[in-house]
Amino acid sequence: MYFNLPFKRKLRYLPQLFLFKQLIEILAVGFFIADTLITLRRMKNMNENTFEKLQYNELKEIVKSYCVGGLGKQLIDQLTPSSNLKVVKHRLTETTEARAILDAAGNVPFIGVSDMEYIIDKLDNGTILDPEELLRISNFLRGSRKIKMFMSSKEFFAPTLASYANSMTDFVRVEEEINFSIKNNQVDSAASKELKRVRSHIQSTEQKLKERLNKFLNSSVNKKYIQEFFISIKDDRYTIPIKASYKNQVQGTIIEVSSKGSTVFIEPSAVGKLSDELAVLKSEESMLEYQILATLTGIVAENLQLIKKNIELISRYDMIFAKGKYSKHVGGIEPNINEHGNITLVQCKHPLLSGDAVPLQFQIGSSYRSLIITGPNAGGKTIVLKTIGLVTLATMSGFHIMASEETEIAIFDHIFVDIGDNQSLENALSTFSSHMKNLSEILRSVNNNTLLLFDEIGSGTEPNEGAALAISLLEEFYLKGCITIATTHYGEIKRFSELHSDFMNAAMQFNPETLEPLYQLLIGQSGDSHALWISRKMDVPEDVLQRAEDYMKHKKYRLEHLNESKIRKSKTTVEKAEDNVGYKKGIRINLDDHNDMI
Repeated sequence: MYFNLPFKRKLRYLPQLFLFKQLIEILAVGFFIADTLITLRRMKNMNENTFEKLQYNELKEIVKSYCVGGLGKQLIDQLTPSSNLKVVKHRLTETTEARAILDAAGNVPFIGVSDMEYIIDKLDNGTILDPEELLRISNFLRGSRKIKMFMSSKEFFAPTLASYANSMTDFVRVEEEINFSIKNNQVDSAASKELKRVRSHIQSTEQKLKERLNKFLNSSVNKKYIQEFFISIKDDRYTIPIKASYKNQVQGTIIEVSSKGSTVFIEPSAVGKLSDELAVLKSEESMLEYQILATLTGIVAENLQLIKKNIELISRYDMIFAKGKYSKHVGGIEPNINEHGNITLVQCKHPLLSGDAVPLQFQIGSSYRSLIITGPNAGGKTIVLKTIGLVTLATMSGFHIMASEETEIAIFDHIFVDIGDNQSLENALSTFSSHMKNLSEILRSVNNNTLLLFDEIGSGTEPNEGAALAISLLEEFYLKGCITIATTHYGEIKRFSELHSDFMNAAMQFNPETLEPLYQLLIGQSGDSHALWISRKMDVPEDVLQRAEDYMKHKKYRLEHLNESKIRKSKTTVEKAEDNVGYKKGIRINLDDHNDMI
């Protein structure tokens, strides 16, 4: 209607149209931001799901156990797989060099390098450090200096790690200042002339006090007043335990009364002046100690930024050498890496399985981009998926893996999995619905640098529909450029894979005689579910199995009807039958499963 109005009337509506246009633009931006946030949230959830299903966090916990300090463990906690080829290469180089150092030297001198977090927090807040905390700083600085010397000497076969040591700073003067002033977790008398003088006076005053108190204790006049013959310090005052009944007979100040009231601790008047003098001296001592601690804290604070840099580097070394220790423990190797989707696993083992695990031979990405793995349950199909996924995440995190050196791992932007029963009780989703929800979200998040791992794709619904849907989804993921590995029982998916030139079938190998699983993947072959063999092992009757085998071969069903004698009769029918056969009164017969009689 606006376009049919006269020109002058159109002008009247221009401001409203302009505001309307702005509102539309604001809404569009709002929808864009909302959609972006939803996408980011979905990606975060996908990563959490991937990490959980592939047990990535469990692997990190194992590596973390090799850390020396808490900050190194925090770095492992924060570590996530990188999709940047240069970053991954750098991470792997660090691990390889750490492994080389460990193989050559045996260990790294992390002695004295403890967590400094709470001490650094106190310094940031301007709090004066106590003697023990200053000694920990000194020990850390000495440990840092030793690590710097150690790493600098390894430049020949660990150039990357050695280069980090160049950024570390020596603090010999700070170490010396602290160690000169603090000994045995307290400020040493040699820290200042004034402190030495005051402590000398304290010592002599305390000696005079003890002499006078001992004289009081040894006096025959005072013997009857004294409860116990020793000198007791109460509230920093030197006292004598006096019987409560004689408290008014002894000249002095009552400092404390025992819980039962039978004893009073009196500071005799003969030592009152000396006690006051001692209190003044100790107050002066505390002030001098505080000044020394404040000076030392100030020296540390002046260098705090460089000390923090040392802490960061030590924490990084701790994390890197934890990776190296893990590699040494499992006999790991640095795999070759690429960003083209090519995965070649040679004698590769799942990182969390024991040494008895059967090594995996696997390849995808160069000749085909989608692999369909078939075979029965308990044949190892899911372990294949998890092995591929976890070694990829491990590599992208800079971990070595258990494999032969010919192994090559692709670096991906995204790794998505659909493994296991995702049924949600909270949302009342069926297993099939939850799988479809997951696949739908994955479909909206993938790009041409994505690895997909699907276990029993399309299962949980009517086989024909499930297979058709699975094929359509696999085709869609393929057209988006994804690398896809999926397991299935459906023969139709296997046939689709045989027809598509960029798809490949694979099967889990079985013993041809016993049909027991060998947990080895055979690429280029199609596997059977071996349902009959598994059922036979589960003691399903042989005639049932023979009939099933006949149906598989000939597709002709017997369509037999139930024998009349097998049909269970109702109570009414039984009563009618009694009349027909002429049962007489007094005859007992069974009528139900509880053997009740009539």
